[in-house]
Amino acid sequence: MERKNEILDLGIEFALQIIEFTELLENQRKFVIANQLMKAGTSIGANIFEAQSAESRADFIHKLKISDKESKEAEFWLLLCELAPSYPFNPELKSKLLSIQKLLSKIISSSKINNKSN
Repeated sequence: MERKNEILDLGIEFALQIIEFTELLENQRKFVIANQLMKAGTSIGANIFEAQSAESRADFIHKLKISDKESKEAEFWLLLCELAPSYPFNPELKSKLLSIQKLLSKIISSSKINNKSN
């Protein structure tokens, strides 16, 4: 039986939703924010994906920390979309990003604890 990887699934799902949302931004000629959000939002999943092949637990933690930093940047760009009256906003993206951030925090924290005990 194959184990489900919730954080990887969330990262990929979020990246796909970001692609869709940035296409909407581009259609409205909001190119700068679309570009920034595309980079940060897809980088979250890319780093989670890369972490699956980490060389060590320290490398795994490092890659997830990069994902967490990228999630903070994506949060910033989504916040600008939320606050700017002339920009579209998708509250589902914000909610999904919060779930990813919480799960990343738990995984990083538990990985650090397990790394110290080994």
